[in-house]
Amino acid sequence: MYIYQLRTTQTLPIDIDTAWAFFSDPRNLHKITPPDMDFVVKSPVPSRIHTGLFISYQLRVPPGFPLRWWTEIKHVEAPLRFVDEQRAGPYRLWYHEHRFTATDEGVGIEDIVHYALPFGVLGRLAHWLFVRQQLRQIFSFRRQVLANHFPSEHTILATATA
Repeated sequence: MYIYQLRTTQTLPIDIDTAWAFFSDPRNLHKITPPDMDFVVKSPVPSRIHTGLFISYQLRVPPGFPLRWWTEIKHVEAPLRFVDEQRAGPYRLWYHEHRFTATDEGVGIEDIVHYALPFGVLGRLAHWLFVRQQLRQIFSFRRQVLANHFPSEHTILATATA
């Protein structure tokens, strides 16, 4: 199994508690997911995540294949970090760590995703052909939505590497 990593960072002009309030509310997930993915939370969710929470989603991935995805919130260290891990879905492995750090400019947000695809060599080919780019686009959309949701007079710093 080949494990890939996607890491993104962004600084928003808000305090860490405001960032935590937004990101720890699973009802906000649809706001930061591209609309063409038809993302819907299917399970009842509380207003704040907690360790052991299972969340069921339905979404579409290009070219429009419907998927069900189950994640478990594995670790919560409010307001500094949480981890969601796929329990069932399109990836062989999906481990997504969200980190929040207070900075002089506001709050630094870092997403670190470790993921692997099924189907061996075919999965690696799919990653090279479209999965890698699709994930970059999803996180780019997320960055833009967050910049618009939490505007600042200053430039918002953002980077992504995969």
